Amino acid sequence: MKATTEFNPAYTLLTVHLDSGEAIKVEPGGMAAQQGVEMKTGFTGGGIFGGLRRLLASESFFVNTFTAERNGGWVSIAPTTPGDIASFELEPGRSLFVQGGSFLACDTNVQLDTKFQGFRGFLSGESLFFLRAFTERSPGTIFYNAYGGIKEIEMSGGEELVVDTGHVVAFTDDVEYTIGKVGGLVSLMAGGEGLVMKFRGRGRVWIQTRTIPTLAQALIPFLPKPNK
Repeated sequence: MKATTEFNPAYTLLTVHLDSGEAIKVEPGGMAAQQGVEMKTGFTGGGIFGGLRRLLASESFFVNTFTAERNGGWVSIAPTTPGDIASFELEPGRSLFVQGGSFLACDTNVQLDTKFQGFRGFLSGESLFFLRAFTERSPGTIFYNAYGGIKEIEMSGGEELVVDTGHVVAFTDDVEYTIGKVGGLVSLMAGGEGLVMKFRGRGRVWIQTRTIPTLAQALIPFLPKPNK
């Protein structure tokens, strides 16, 4: 499987080229164009309960699998928001946690599940679940997208990384996090900063440069006012 990106960083399009019999799993609605492939819709794994857990992680209940026909084919995949697309190579026994709504596609070696983050999800204002991508027997590739650019932060293990909850895209399973705030109560209410995720460990964290809620808040003053 060969993957290429075009029009990055603002309006990135991912195209995956498949040899005969190769397949890729794609988030429903993600296909922009395709040639020489057959599509089937099904669960990602775990049956109905697995699909329900994906819904709780702000992902779709189903996933589309595109399989190349005899002469090979390709699929172009577009995210719902303008921004970067990144990939991560998963080794067997390792996991990548992806914020809800950021999963785009993966090869068939990758399994998708969810990680419950407890009541920290309520506190953070984000989903109660992260999407967990992992492999068991052989390496696999997962593609994820962001609203805006993606910045990768390498953590050496001796420091704490503080990230606004809405800017987290993904992180590896060798970092841990807690939910907290920056400053005191006054800063939380009037400082323009909400709750944050505080990461520790030796691993990688990916953040996005923009958030949809911030955009929506900026547009509110310009929306038509309802007639009384």
